[in-house]
Amino acid sequence: MSNIETVQRFIQAMARNQKDEILSFFDDESIFNNIPMSVAKGREEIWGLLGLLHEKALSVEYVIHHIAESKDGSVLTERTDRYELADGVAAFPVMGIFEIEGGTIREWRDYFDLKQCLELLPKGSL
Repeated sequence: MSNIETVQRFIQAMARNQKDEILSFFDDESIFNNIPMSVAKGREEIWGLLGLLHEKALSVEYVIHHIAESKDGSVLTERTDRYELADGVAAFPVMGIFEIEGGTIREWRDYFDLKQCLELLPKGSL
């Protein structure tokens, strides 16, 4: 399976929003750098960040606008991440970079505008 296919499968898992399935793409050495927020290492810390929205979401959708693989195998995604919550929907642009090794996400960096994201989230969502 190619690195792009791994990322696409991961994004499909995010939409199903099942914790165990999402975390199966990581191991205890994996890193999630959710820029401009904090860095998480390992499955439990990664879920600590993802769970902030995923545990409250009625539905999750990551719409990929562009996806590409660099010469070193890193996968770049331009996306709109959409979370439907009890009080409304938040959709915001994200640029993500995934470093894959043997089907495992070694490092995932997402870049987004935190101020914009917080303004789009329904009050009290976090």
